[in-house]
Amino acid sequence: MRAIIVGYGVQGKKRLRVAGADGVGVVDPYLAEARWKDVRAVPLDAYDAALVCTPDEPKVEILRHLLGHGKHVLVEKPLHGTHDEDLLELERTARQTDAFCYTAYNHRFEPHYVRMRDLIRSGELGRIYRCRMFYGNGTARLVRDSAWRDQGAGVLPDLGSHLLDTCRFWFGEIDPGFVVTAADCFENHAPDHVVVASEKGSPRIELEITLLMWRNHFTCDILAENGTAHIESLCKWGPTTFTHRKRILPSGRPPEESIRLVQDDPTWEAEYLAFKQACASGARTDLSSDLWLHRVLTRLGDDAIALAKVSQ
Repeated sequence: MRAIIVGYGVQGKKRLRVAGADGVGVVDPYLAEARWKDVRAVPLDAYDAALVCTPDEPKVEILRHLLGHGKHVLVEKPLHGTHDEDLLELERTARQTDAFCYTAYNHRFEPHYVRMRDLIRSGELGRIYRCRMFYGNGTARLVRDSAWRDQGAGVLPDLGSHLLDTCRFWFGEIDPGFVVTAADCFENHAPDHVVVASEKGSPRIELEITLLMWRNHFTCDILAENGTAHIESLCKWGPTTFTHRKRILPSGRPPEESIRLVQDDPTWEAEYLAFKQACASGARTDLSSDLWLHRVLTRLGDDAIALAKVSQ
């Protein structure tokens, strides 16, 4: 599969490295050595797919062009438009031209994320009561120094989109009624620390995201009828540990299984391979999850901005 990389920032460089020999060129209006400055300038017979790594604002127009010409697309999360209709239009276009459009959430390929999904699906945990996740990195200063990143809802669409997508990856359809319980601008103009929660449906969910965790870290705790399950850290920040504890009745120290991984981040390669396989198999574009995330993040983003202003 011949692929172009559209946008050659941090993510674009990662995508080109993973694409390897598939990569046939870079599109970037600000990069002197880019082969093309505009995606519309790329000859249509020069590529089969595009890996879109641009800021949110130009994504929809870029995807309209690509999907309209039957080009497969992997686009960095979140897939954001001005209105719901933007995403619905992209889905219709992709289906009409038999193009496959996939929004990249590489954490779905994290080994312990897959292990957690499989444990939940097995039913072994019984009724799941609560899920709490924390996701933090230390990029507050880098974000503030980037005009296009330090704006809007800040950390919420950036890291919050990962956690909301993870909830759907593990639990399937969940209630969209999340609320912002905390939003602060400690160092940045846009919110750099946000907490959202859902006290509706099952399980109850709490998500905390921040740019102020100077050592990058992820934790998850799931409390359930028959035990608990936990993840600490990710492969890219390793070591990472998955722990499953089985409840003792009426009480007592539970037996536990713990799996510790020390390895390089496998998610980028695994995701690209899955994308290529989907394209080759004629997979049908389905943006329903992106539409759900778009609606939830848009509402939560407005609330986070308003709450952060009040708290300043």
